[in-house]
Amino acid sequence: MSVTQQIADINYLFSANDYDFGFRKLLDAVLDTESLALYQKAITLTDYKYANKTEQFLTTANEILAEMASIPMPNPKLMGQTILTANQITKSYGVGKFKLGPVQLNIERGGVYGLVGENGNGKTTLLRLLASDLALTEGNFVYSFLPPDASQYTLRTELVYIGHRSPKRYGSVKDNLKMVATHYGYTGQHNELIVLMMIARMGLWPFKNLNWAELSSGYKMRFELARTLLRKPEIMLLDEPLANLDVLAQQVVLEDIKSIAKSATNPIAVVLSSQQLYEVEKVSDRVIYLRNGKPDSALGLGKSHPDELVIELDTSLDRQNLAAKLASLSPTAIQYNGGIYVINFTKRSFNEVLLVLAQQEVPVIYVRDISKSTRRYFVR
Repeated sequence: MSVTQQIADINYLFSANDYDFGFRKLLDAVLDTESLALYQKAITLTDYKYANKTEQFLTTANEILAEMASIPMPNPKLMGQTILTANQITKSYGVGKFKLGPVQLNIERGGVYGLVGENGNGKTTLLRLLASDLALTEGNFVYSFLPPDASQYTLRTELVYIGHRSPKRYGSVKDNLKMVATHYGYTGQHNELIVLMMIARMGLWPFKNLNWAELSSGYKMRFELARTLLRKPEIMLLDEPLANLDVLAQQVVLEDIKSIAKSATNPIAVVLSSQQLYEVEKVSDRVIYLRNGKPDSALGLGKSHPDELVIELDTSLDRQNLAAKLASLSPTAIQYNGGIYVINFTKRSFNEVLLVLAQQEVPVIYVRDISKSTRRYFVR
């Protein structure tokens, strides 16, 4: 995305009084500039935001946007370039035990890849293979962002795995991040400013002087993201990053992850596993479904037939009464798992179904079109 488009999007959000989202977008744009002067102004902006000084906030935001429009941007990394290829990789734990794969996967810079499946189907195993935490049984990886003689240390710097349990740390949030920034070459004022920018970007501003142990589980995940992004990795692997977040925080963090992945100057690839299927699908460029260690491609799964509609419906009606009310639509299958119905139609639109549900006064608690969602693969 061009700087001009970024500025236009941010101005639109502010004009719609969506200050929180506009603020996060503005911080992303400032980080893209790599300008210490703008970092300083963005930190002042953050102080105004958390002090609820709306007038000063908007004045400073407009100054930042005006300055952004006139400064040169750093040379960007190439968005969409394949940076990791997994060639028919497998992991076997022995005869009669779990086996993952074979998995064929191309990961592109700036891509967001959702990894879904029921527990015990290989999501964490695949992430740990990609992170080189586990040895492959078969297959190989090709890393286009590494020189042929790169060390394991260099690989671990560029390819970062964040598990769902954060390792214990000591000291304040800010001091921990300053130490990480020092390790990756940030010194003096640059160290202070980049750390404060990352704290602001990940929503940690009110907690920056707290000890790590005082953070909730959800904010510890935000801290790990901030810590990782200081390294500017090529690939970020996230294992259940939403596990300890409430519903609203899940949506915010996922949108933040997508925005960071699509950075105008430093795009990164993100692979994340989660049980929050619909939320992950909204932000992912591709969703990989695993069942018994097999990916969707190996299972022969794919997008639904263009003439097929699959809906998920929660209603208090029993199957017999529901079938009678939907008879005019001639459903091809009605499945019930004890909680919800999954209903298949041929050559019907979702709007047609909604109209009949309303006309027949079906008590609808929840309804969703899952024709192109991996949710349909979970149905037995």
